[in-house]
Amino acid sequence: MARNVEVLLRESVANVGKVGDIVKVSSGYARNFLLPRKLAVEANEDNKRVMARRRARLDAEEAARTADLAARVAALQGASVKTIERADEGGHLYGSVNAGQIAELLQKQGRKVEEKDVRLEAPIKSVGTHAVRIHVHGDMEATIQVVVEAAAS
Repeated sequence: MARNVEVLLRESVANVGKVGDIVKVSSGYARNFLLPRKLAVEANEDNKRVMARRRARLDAEEAARTADLAARVAALQGASVKTIERADEGGHLYGSVNAGQIAELLQKQGRKVEEKDVRLEAPIKSVGTHAVRIHVHGDMEATIQVVVEAAAS
């Protein structure tokens, strides 16, 4: 019996490979884990042709998803929201501007952003313009400007 066998992955497997990869694994790992769970199939010509078509479709879907995410980042990048808060003469706010308020301001502009996507190091506690990161997906982020003005007393 062969020590290593070649299998064609039907699903992505951590530390082994992704969909459509032909990998060499131990015969026991293939026989006891990959094949029974239908994570892999024998690497023959018929399976390679079927997987090539599936891989092409998955790559096209991934490219479309990436383009959509890039468009969302571009739409958010450089956006600006403005809020008016109570502040003292020194420009310190009596309260603070938090992630929930920023998400609400963006939603009023018609941008789909949730509170958990707003990345603040700490709540904003001063008047001025502040750069805030918005998490879109994975490592994709956009930076927006939050303008905080003091309310006229």
